[in-house]
Amino acid sequence: MTVTAEDPTEPAVPGAPVPPGAVPPATAALPSAEELDRLIAKLDLTAKVRLLSGSAVFRTPAEPAVGLRAMTFSDGPVGVRGERWDERDAALTLPSPTALAACWDEQLVEELGGLLASEARRKRIDVLLAPTLNLHRSPVGGRHFECFSEDPLLTGRTGAAYVRGVQGGGVAATAKHYVANDSETERLTLDAHIDERTLREVYLAPFEAAVQAGAWVVMSAYNAVNGTAMSESPLLDEPLKGEWGFDGLVVSDWGAVRSTAASARAAQDLSMPGPNALWGAALVRAVEDGTVPEAAIDAKLRRILRLAARVGALAGPPPRPVPPPAPSPEAARALLRRAVAAGAVLLRNEDALLPLNRARLRSVAVIGPNAAAARIQGGGSAGVFPAAALSPLEGIRGALEGGTEVRHCAGVFLTARPTPLSARNAYDPRTGEPGVLVRYLDDQDAEVHVEHRLSGRILEPTDAGADISAATTVEVSAVLRPDRSGVWRFAVVGLGQVSLRVDGRTLIDEYVAPESRDPTYLHVAPSFRQVPWQVEAGQDVRLVARRRMEADSGYPVALAADPPRRDEDAELAAAVECARSADLAIVVVGTTDEFESEGFDRPGLALPGRQDELVAAVAAANQRTVVIVNSGGPVEMPWRSSVPAVLLGWFPGQEAGDGLADVLFGAAEPGGRLPTTWAARTEDVPVLDTVPVDGVLRYAEGPRIGYQAWLHATNEPAFWFGHGLGYTRWSYEGLSAPKALAAGAALTVHVRLRNTGARAGREVVQVYLSRPPDASARGPERRLAGYAAVRAEPGETVTAAVRVEPRAFQYWSPEHAGWRTEPGDVVLFAGSSSAELPLRARLTVTAEPEPSP
Repeated sequence: MTVTAEDPTEPAVPGAPVPPGAVPPATAALPSAEELDRLIAKLDLTAKVRLLSGSAVFRTPAEPAVGLRAMTFSDGPVGVRGERWDERDAALTLPSPTALAACWDEQLVEELGGLLASEARRKRIDVLLAPTLNLHRSPVGGRHFECFSEDPLLTGRTGAAYVRGVQGGGVAATAKHYVANDSETERLTLDAHIDERTLREVYLAPFEAAVQAGAWVVMSAYNAVNGTAMSESPLLDEPLKGEWGFDGLVVSDWGAVRSTAASARAAQDLSMPGPNALWGAALVRAVEDGTVPEAAIDAKLRRILRLAARVGALAGPPPRPVPPPAPSPEAARALLRRAVAAGAVLLRNEDALLPLNRARLRSVAVIGPNAAAARIQGGGSAGVFPAAALSPLEGIRGALEGGTEVRHCAGVFLTARPTPLSARNAYDPRTGEPGVLVRYLDDQDAEVHVEHRLSGRILEPTDAGADISAATTVEVSAVLRPDRSGVWRFAVVGLGQVSLRVDGRTLIDEYVAPESRDPTYLHVAPSFRQVPWQVEAGQDVRLVARRRMEADSGYPVALAADPPRRDEDAELAAAVECARSADLAIVVVGTTDEFESEGFDRPGLALPGRQDELVAAVAAANQRTVVIVNSGGPVEMPWRSSVPAVLLGWFPGQEAGDGLADVLFGAAEPGGRLPTTWAARTEDVPVLDTVPVDGVLRYAEGPRIGYQAWLHATNEPAFWFGHGLGYTRWSYEGLSAPKALAAGAALTVHVRLRNTGARAGREVVQVYLSRPPDASARGPERRLAGYAAVRAEPGETVTAAVRVEPRAFQYWSPEHAGWRTEPGDVVLFAGSSSAELPLRARLTVTAEPEPSP
């Protein structure tokens, strides 16, 4: 094979760094400590410090003197966006992490991680900033959809599989946000107060699992824990780098390094983005005056160079072995479609309404604000431009093509933010191409840089090599060809001085002051201004939005247009009539990235708008009503007992439509089980609050979050952790476990069950344990100890072998500064959820020897 410098599969010169996106030496021997020290010795102090912070937003500096190329980073976790936000460079889009955890299927998650790795290589990315291992402490957490679960064991096992999949493809995974970044209110500054035992047993546990899985990067969080900012925290040293033996890199969340000496003396390795002035000349001076030891700088450099070796950014041996080739587009979409069904949770299915029989359906009404719009992901830095986005309506129509009439009505409206122009409804006024024209202008309105874009939402310039340093204004212009007459709403999105002209008339010209300094608000979803304007169908409208750019307020600007809406009462009445005249009604309700996003927490669990009213009215008009819930996290469902079937689809990724249709019509079984408990009412939730008091958020509930908190609550939840129905039935017939267990030993529990239904199916067998009420180390609450999935044909009996690790029988002892096993009786439970546990057994754990003094 002839290798050229442009070939992304092998280094052009033996021993040279691998180009970004190429196959790295994933299992090649890493440089020894002595070899790393020899490289570091080639650098003076200024050069060393320069390598400790980024050279750009998502890129680290290169250093030819040691054979180091730049390393590239990209946000995740549902896709690989790349270094820049560019709708022209779309990304394969996975279901949300909560949906992945709902699969209770580590093999599938690992496959999806491999898909992300191939996407990262395609986009020349070395480090994927995922997975998020924070917990569902409160169901109103704004980033709930981006986290896996309320349970540390399920989160840890799912996150470890994600890490193995990504890194098996030669790309670094990043376990984030270390630690206790479990909510968004005041997230940049809050101080989480957590007792040592809860911190160890609950919030650190998923990160420990990721380190055991071999994670190459850990991200320190914005927040403080017990009075110390995480970028300065001793927790980066112990337990992360000491007890756990983490030999990888600690990168900061973007902008989280806010000190010089304190963070440099800590085990924080890399500050992003960069260059960070606090870790520039100021850090050089701190080393020179003895405030920061140079040994601390060298320790950080060793880890940066070690990561570079792992991803092929450091000169060394040629890459080996070659990771699997990227799947074909068809295979990738098939995997994503399978993942939708695997994570879908059937919450309710009275009279076996699902799966639907196509042959018996002459007409179907598909109703709801999320039916025709593919709401596939939450908001914030995790967002990507999807390679495809198939809505539930499109999937249902495709499944019923040829024999069934499918009618659609929105019923209610959700969207509050304006809708950016797109290539579907606008064209570039200069070239006539679908899309918009973006111009970066200097103070004299001279063009500094020009781009043609496919979306009116411009988060940053993306053309390679674009220099906009002289630009002071960004302008987005387009010609809109309206498809209906009436009063449209035109908008400009952005901060600072903004303006909007419609057909040459200035309708908006004002200064928009920032409402927050949160990065998501500034760089992803800033404020907007909107005006009504009468237009005629088919008559072109010229739109021009401008924003004068200011320091520290990002680049975002958007030009948006929304068509006239029918009166909502009339829209709801039309939806009810549509349902009444159909054989079946499918209502798709949920949230959007406006309501679930990084940067803010939700005010409660109620569905936004009049969606509850819509479901109740449709269910009253048609007894055969299926509700699909399209949200990232829990929502209230006051109508749940009045509809025969409720299917939770989460934010299901780009193959939403076909994947959900597979479940509805029986091509696939709904494979999901709840990874978090769903409340009936917001006020019932035992751990809800996310608002710090005087900057402090107290985790006063200790280890009792999620289902463990619900076990002590006054009210029952709507659906317990672990709940989920398939298309068959199961009988739990026996549990086998030893009578005694030595301290520090693992355990395998055998659970026998039988498929008593008429279809083949998959069951997730869950094993929980509890201590007697008088146990000193643990309370009596049940804790998930292990799980395993089985498959069986109708009438077949199978046995699930569920491994329970020694940690399940241990507790963290601050007194001993270590893990201890308390001797005594333990009750094991087995069943299909944290509340449905028909089998139990008792075993005795023997005492462990006391540690030597």
